[in-house]
Amino acid sequence: MNAVQKNDINAFVQGFELSEQLTRKKFLVTGATGLIGSTLVRCLLSMNRGIEITIPVRSKAKAATIFGENESLHIVECDLVNWIRNLDESFDYVIHCASPTAGKYMVEHPVETYELAIESTKALLNYGRMKSVKSLVYVSSLESYGQIMDDHMISETDQGYIDIFSSRSSYPMGKRAAEYLCFAYSSEYDVPIKIARLTQTFGAGVAVDDSRVFAQFARSVIGNSDIVMHTKGESAKPYCYTTDCISAILYILLKGANGEAYNVANPSTYISIRGLAEFLCENFNPQIKVVVKENLEMGYAPVTKLNLSVEKLLSLGWRPRYNLREMFSRLIDSMR
Repeated sequence: MNAVQKNDINAFVQGFELSEQLTRKKFLVTGATGLIGSTLVRCLLSMNRGIEITIPVRSKAKAATIFGENESLHIVECDLVNWIRNLDESFDYVIHCASPTAGKYMVEHPVETYELAIESTKALLNYGRMKSVKSLVYVSSLESYGQIMDDHMISETDQGYIDIFSSRSSYPMGKRAAEYLCFAYSSEYDVPIKIARLTQTFGAGVAVDDSRVFAQFARSVIGNSDIVMHTKGESAKPYCYTTDCISAILYILLKGANGEAYNVANPSTYISIRGLAEFLCENFNPQIKVVVKENLEMGYAPVTKLNLSVEKLLSLGWRPRYNLREMFSRLIDSMR
């Protein structure tokens, strides 16, 4: 971890009001080497509450490099779905973060993208059905909404259009289908599953070669080069900082209603992609400008406007800590 990440996690531990409820609990966390999963694991371990965490991963060596040695962290190298299907150990809490994040991968591997969402979620729901798990959270995405073309506030019951004949739809279709599985298992089998529907989340710890738009923009600021956009930047959404997101997931885990979804975002950050690029130039490097060079083969999601309402999440007591300028300031400092 770099200094910005350490500062983030220390601030999280000092400010998280529900930590006592996690004392000596056992967690299963999938997708633990990704940005959300790794930040979650670090936050839990840093609470010093006797929390035990098991993480199934594709590469034990990669996980060990990320987390180092910790007697409270148990790393299992495995095929995720097969391992879950044969899992006998009991856990108090399960948080399912495993998912691809690169648009290019989704376009080139639509079958694997879609099947991972369905099969891994179904395996965990069956596990939750058979074991006495206190609570599970499925980490979903705002992309499950599909395309919505105006700026009205979007609640968790809204839906937009998803093109079922697009390879890029493997991700939102998989998320939407997995969410329905969560509802169905909760309704029929009383599995205590909740859905955290995340907006785009970033912060300290993002890889310097991350291909997502926010990271590309941050690299342009750092490198003193113009921000090159491959779309017109019409899509709009809010954002969320990593540790704010972890706080939200844990609030949903501990206080959310079974079978329900909760939008996770900082509503004050709602902005278009073009607006975001201009915001970064204005606030972080006025010497650079925005340049549009459209390239429709980059694997970006279709144009949509997702002005997420977070009233349900706020009703649980959660509050975001970082605004858009602070989020990018910390991201840029971390990447530097």
